[in-house]
Amino acid sequence: MNKLTWIILGIVAVVALYSWSLYNGLVKADENITGQWAQVQTQYQRRFDLIPNLVNSVKGIMNQEKEIFTALAEARTRYAGATNVNDKVQAANDVETSLSRLLVIVENYPQLRSSETVLTLMAQLEGTENRISVERNRFNDLVRIYNTKIKTFPAKIFASLFGFNEKPYFESQSGAEKVPGVNF
Repeated sequence: MNKLTWIILGIVAVVALYSWSLYNGLVKADENITGQWAQVQTQYQRRFDLIPNLVNSVKGIMNQEKEIFTALAEARTRYAGATNVNDKVQAANDVETSLSRLLVIVENYPQLRSSETVLTLMAQLEGTENRISVERNRFNDLVRIYNTKIKTFPAKIFASLFGFNEKPYFESQSGAEKVPGVNF
């Protein structure tokens, strides 16, 4: 074999090793995102398990604002029936909106805040909300890393050949930054 053949074989070997390494790295990054989304869902499930207890405790003390209780139950049901990430995000955002309104009610009624059950459930729910926030941030960090990998050269070429596409970030719905109003 001549020198040119060795050079071509060397280049092919380097490209093959790079492709193999890149593919495996993208598969790992994709799996990390999937695993992190499962963590987000675990925290959502914890929230959804706590909500009926909180709602029932609050209902036992206060029979007002049935609209909020109904909205929470409906959003929880939509989340359970959602089949893709976008539907789950929308349902989770609906839960957050209703839950925010419920929390405002609880804060405005001293007799609710003084209930031991409500206090305990509120503390657990606040902890869960913090966990959800942490898991969402981790999810978005992994998506950012993955999306950066598949958008940079030369990985972009190989990523498109291997069928790796950009992943969506978890984003809150518009208006989520506003404090919900509660009127009696």
